[in-house]
Amino acid sequence: MTDHVVGSAARARVLHETLATQFPASLFQFDGRTADGYYSDRYFVLTAKTISHAGLDPIVTMQVFAKQKGILAGIYEALRMLQTQLAINPRTGARYDFAELTIDTLVDGDVVIPWEPVMHITGPYLAFAHLETDYLGVIARRTLIATNVRRVIDAANGKPVIFMGARHDDWRVQTADGFAAKIGGIASVSTDANGAWWGGGGVGTMPHSMIASFGGDVVRATLQFARYCREAALNIDIVSLTDYHNDVIGDSLAVARAMRDDYGDGALWGVRVDTSEKLVDRSLGAQAMRFPERRLNGVCPELIVLLRSALDAEGFQYVRIGVSGGFHGRKIERFEADHVPVDFYGVGSSLLGHNNGDIDGLANNFDFTADVVRLDGHAEGKVGREERGNARFIRVDHDLLERLQLTAATR
Repeated sequence: MTDHVVGSAARARVLHETLATQFPASLFQFDGRTADGYYSDRYFVLTAKTISHAGLDPIVTMQVFAKQKGILAGIYEALRMLQTQLAINPRTGARYDFAELTIDTLVDGDVVIPWEPVMHITGPYLAFAHLETDYLGVIARRTLIATNVRRVIDAANGKPVIFMGARHDDWRVQTADGFAAKIGGIASVSTDANGAWWGGGGVGTMPHSMIASFGGDVVRATLQFARYCREAALNIDIVSLTDYHNDVIGDSLAVARAMRDDYGDGALWGVRVDTSEKLVDRSLGAQAMRFPERRLNGVCPELIVLLRSALDAEGFQYVRIGVSGGFHGRKIERFEADHVPVDFYGVGSSLLGHNNGDIDGLANNFDFTADVVRLDGHAEGKVGREERGNARFIRVDHDLLERLQLTAATR
């Protein structure tokens, strides 16, 4: 076997302390049926049964890798899965022990490159054969989101980005998705579930439904929202959603004036523009008629420039402008390159892979593969999938992890 290269002491300490203090196995609430292969591709279950039926219990090294560059996430979850969901040893009738596995791994947040191994798992194959589907799926989903978030964060040039992906997928993945977004560098998420694994909470202010509930009166809805937040002592920045009537300039100014009249300068923290890509805002209607070749639909640079100018002209320089709806890596890059006066971005479905790939500057998939590369101490594997080392690997120290867990439990 290739020589194991021990990672830096600092990286190893971070891995073990983070697992012990922030990510106990109970956090992930694994379904007990996972250990029985309930969520596994059927052929992995049949493979384990065939090997066992033949009276074999081989020791293998499984190598996990991806074919593209990204930001790795899901490792803590995968490790806890391997710890708690191992199979039953057919010879002893007892469950295989986590300590029987030697695991060399990268950590959440590491940059990975194509074909670089992110994990080696060495141990009795029957112990974890049924988990291949599950740990690959975990790492793939988390890495996809972390990678896309990092690309959007980089494109935004340090401006705040809110992860708004919750409404675009099954509610059962919100918590894990939010954690993956955190690994990617996100500072704000839209639901409490998104932030549960890292102690964050959902942020947000007004949806269109709040405005509709006040009869379409954007000013009244904003004032009532501000009044509620003040009386409930909620520390929430008031951001008004001002595209409801497709009159962003008019409604933003009306809201800003009303908030200043009732609560003084600075009371309105910002406005958010979420104009449908099928519409051209009323303020740009004449331009759209004169210049049909220009795309003025949705949240376009021209609209935001006009909004900034209108707010500044009436002394509302303190009112920030946020944009959402159809934003992805490339669109944010264009806004930043053109110095469009945006203060924060809200990005949703594109971060989950609902995008046009390279055209949008984001990944629409991120698959991981696992291969057996060593059998009972000898090289064995598919042609082209030979074992490769990784100088950044950290070896999971079972004794250290147990000591740290005991210490954390007594605090």
